[in-house]
Amino acid sequence: MIGYLLRRAFYSVLVLLGVNLATFFLFFTVNTPDDMARLNLGGKRVTQQAIEKWKVERGYDKPLYFNAGAEGADKLTDTIFWDRSVSLFALRFGRADGESAGDIGHEVAQRMWVSLQMALPLFVLQVLASTAFALLLVMFRNSRLDFWGVVACVLMLSISSLFYIIVGQFLFSRVLRLAPISGYAPGLDAIKFLALPILLSLISRVGGEARLYRAMFLEETAKDYVRTARAKGLSEQVVLWRHVLRNALIPIITSAGGYLPYVFLGSLVFESFFGLPGLGAYVIEAIGKQDFAIVRTMVFIGSLLYIATYVLIDVAYTWADPRVRLEG
Repeated sequence: MIGYLLRRAFYSVLVLLGVNLATFFLFFTVNTPDDMARLNLGGKRVTQQAIEKWKVERGYDKPLYFNAGAEGADKLTDTIFWDRSVSLFALRFGRADGESAGDIGHEVAQRMWVSLQMALPLFVLQVLASTAFALLLVMFRNSRLDFWGVVACVLMLSISSLFYIIVGQFLFSRVLRLAPISGYAPGLDAIKFLALPILLSLISRVGGEARLYRAMFLEETAKDYVRTARAKGLSEQVVLWRHVLRNALIPIITSAGGYLPYVFLGSLVFESFFGLPGLGAYVIEAIGKQDFAIVRTMVFIGSLLYIATYVLIDVAYTWADPRVRLEG
C-alpha cells in the first residue's frame, strides 16, 4: 500500500507539473501581460503608463522564464513563471488580475466553505437516493413499478439543469414562497438559501445515477452467488442489500467518486443562478472579467482535487472488495 501511494504521489506531481506548464504556456502565448492589462483597464484606449503601473502592481513587469538582469537563484525565481506558476505548488496563489478582486487564496478559503455547504449534503443524498431507488427497481424488476421508474429516470436525465432551476425558482419561490429565490447568509440562516438548490440539483442528477446503478445491480443478480443465496432460502431483500449491493460497490464508488472534486469546487450553474458566493460562481465571475490569474489557479486546484480523488477511490476499492490489492 505504501509503495503504491508513493508511486501515485510521484505520478501526481508529474501530472500537476504538466498541467501547470501547459496552462501557463497557453495563457501567456495567447495573451501577453500588456494584453491582460488592457483587458482589465478597459480596452485599447489605455495609456502605456497605466499599463506599466498595472503590471508592476501585479508582478507582470518581470521576465517570463529567465531574468538575465538578476543574480544567482533570482535569475529563475524573480520571474513571472515562478511567481504565477511554480508558487501554486506551495498553495500561494497571489493577487487576482482585477482591480478589486483581492487575494486569490483568501477568496478560495472563504468560498470553499460555501461550496461545501451545498455540495457535501448533495453528494451524500445523491448516493443514498440513487442507490435506494435503484435497489427498489431491481427488487420489483419486470413490473410496472420498474418500467415507470426507468421512464422517470430517463425523463429526469433528459431534462437540462436550467429547466429544473427556472421551474423550481418559479414554483417554490414565486408561487409557494417556501424558499428565497437567490442569495446567501452565513450560519444557520444558510439552510433556507441552500435547501432549494440542493433539492433541484438532486433531482437533476438522481435519474442518471439511479439508472446506472440499476444496470449494475441487474448484472450482479444474474451471477451464481446470487442464485446460491436464493437457493439457501434468503429473502430477496437480504440478497440485494447484503450480497448484490456489496459486490456492486466498486462501480458505485467509481461513479460517485468522480463527483467528489465538485464538492470543493462547487457547481458553476447552480451557484451562479442562486447567487451563492462559492467557488463555482467565483470561476464564472473570473471568466466574465477575463481574470486569468483566478482561472489559472482554479485549473490547478481542480487538477489537484481530481488526482487526490482518484487515489482515494483506489484505496476505497480495497475496503469494498478485500480481493483488491494495491501493489507497490
